Amino acid sequence: MITDEETPLDGALDRFREVLGPEHVLTDSDMIAGYVRDWTGRWTGHTRAVIRPGSVEEVQEVVQICHEHSLPLVPQGGNTGLVGGSIPHRGEVVFSLRRLDRLGPVDEKRHEVTVGAGVTVATLQAHARRAGLDYGVDLASRDSATIGGTIATNAGGMNVVANGDTRRQVLGLEVVFADGTVASRLGGVAKESTGPDPFQLMVGSEGTLGIITAARLRLLPRLEAEPMVILVGVEHLSEGLDLLGPGSNALEFFDRSCLEAVIGQRRLPRPLSGDHPFYILVETRSTPEVPDSVEAVVDRRLWAYREQITETVNQIGVPVKLDVAVPLGRLDEFAAAVASLGLEGQVFLYGHLAEGNFHVNVVSNPDPETVVDRVLRVVVEMDGVIASEHGIGVAKAAWWRASTDPATLAINRQIKEAFDPRRILNPEVFWGG
Repeated sequence: MITDEETPLDGALDRFREVLGPEHVLTDSDMIAGYVRDWTGRWTGHTRAVIRPGSVEEVQEVVQICHEHSLPLVPQGGNTGLVGGSIPHRGEVVFSLRRLDRLGPVDEKRHEVTVGAGVTVATLQAHARRAGLDYGVDLASRDSATIGGTIATNAGGMNVVANGDTRRQVLGLEVVFADGTVASRLGGVAKESTGPDPFQLMVGSEGTLGIITAARLRLLPRLEAEPMVILVGVEHLSEGLDLLGPGSNALEFFDRSCLEAVIGQRRLPRPLSGDHPFYILVETRSTPEVPDSVEAVVDRRLWAYREQITETVNQIGVPVKLDVAVPLGRLDEFAAAVASLGLEGQVFLYGHLAEGNFHVNVVSNPDPETVVDRVLRVVVEMDGVIASEHGIGVAKAAWWRASTDPATLAINRQIKEAFDPRRILNPEVFWGG
């Protein structure tokens, strides 16, 4: 791996300043501190430079400089990642794409819009809603998470059950590749069949194959009436699946530990009088059949209990965060298996029930790597997946290589070599971590 001492970075910095202007080439340690630490606080890296291009042409020029000098770089959006995939681990140059925040006009007839990679999810949502439409992906970090970052990780969020993941929203991309080549497919054609699509490879590639600078996205009709939100206390997670219906927008869950933490930290009122091992939150346009035997309450404000879990857990301590999925028939088996591990520290379980997606958070454990290994071993044994929506980053790189089919792994390695032969694009993710 190339390090700061082994690269002609000083000369490149002067060229970066010529292209971007000195104010967009950050080298002061205080100014770059926020770019080298990930959202969880678990991962902290280092860099000598953060660059902030404001156009695809500027991205192209600085990438060409990095390619010329074999300088490794890390593309970064809102830096809301949870697996250490958007920070510089070995002195890579950070490419902050937040200034790529252009909002194109909403095509109200075709239900489409083209936006820059640095636009936040919340900004896109507001832009679409002013035109009577909406964006299909929503997540708690909407105010910080950028469109480029969510595409690079194929983010899911809370509305996957109704709208699908980010991949389903992407109609076209503009990408700068490792040698500075710019390729674009941002046209308004709804469907085409013109051979293999390299742009689809960018979705979920975590900045290892190219830098996404803009995207053309599918929009959805805005619902005329606000859907109802119901919170149900259950003994078993599998009971929550019965609440899923044709009108469901979201089907979320969290355990007792999450509820108690949010109530304590956020001073929210207790939503149900009873004490339950798990809580199911369903947002739906049609009233589900809720058994008389369970405790339930209806109120749109109930979303606060689910959305504030992540930030609450982070305030309690630096968490080991795992994002996994298991078959729907093994939801309760997995929850019981995690409990039986006897992990030291506080364990919090929550996630997207309809996809079998668990966010396993462990706070105050002195051995994060052991936590990761023990939990992921259970996931693999249950025919689950080790990364459901947060990506691989560096946190799961070794497990990804160990658990992926060898033929698939070999193909992925060939793709990486073809797109980035000098391995300058986010080199620690997938292969280096």
